Amino acid sequence: MKKILLGTALGLGAASLAQATEVTHLGGDITPEQVKQAQQAWGEALVAIATTYENDGIDAARELASTIIDEAYGYEMGPVLFKPTLASEPQTFRTTADGALAYFVGHSDEFAEDSGFALKGWQAVEIDNAAIFISGDTALTMGHVAMTDSDGNVTTVDKTWGYQLDDEGNLRIVLHHSSLPYQQEES
Repeated sequence: MKKILLGTALGLGAASLAQATEVTHLGGDITPEQVKQAQQAWGEALVAIATTYENDGIDAARELASTIIDEAYGYEMGPVLFKPTLASEPQTFRTTADGALAYFVGHSDEFAEDSGFALKGWQAVEIDNAAIFISGDTALTMGHVAMTDSDGNVTTVDKTWGYQLDDEGNLRIVLHHSSLPYQQEES
């Protein structure tokens, strides 16, 4: 078992990674850098969908989101364990690509409560990992993701991602859990 501490100062595009991250690497071909690149690509994709929606409308945003989901998530491998931040019963979990698409861009009769999380004017995404765990063809991360909208408001979520290396050597998201941080009641 190998434990390393990575300090990052990456700031490419609209997504960035912050602070030092503890990494446990139990072997395999996945590198911590690949994991961070996949996370950064997710953040840049969220901003790209928001920008496309603002500039070109819902059809263009839906097309882009569909392409991103096909490239980033592992739905072709089977059900993805996706629990979006703002989803509730009876559609809390999005194990299909159609469910993920509805969450990100809304405008779905099947998922009528979805307003389109990616359409909220996101301008920047910062990812702050608490830790990365790599074993074989699987990588897990947990930390915070801070998203800044066009008014400068920051929304921070607790995020867990699980990645699986596909047959072509690409990391695919097979687990995506997002929730708002716990707010203790004032006494």
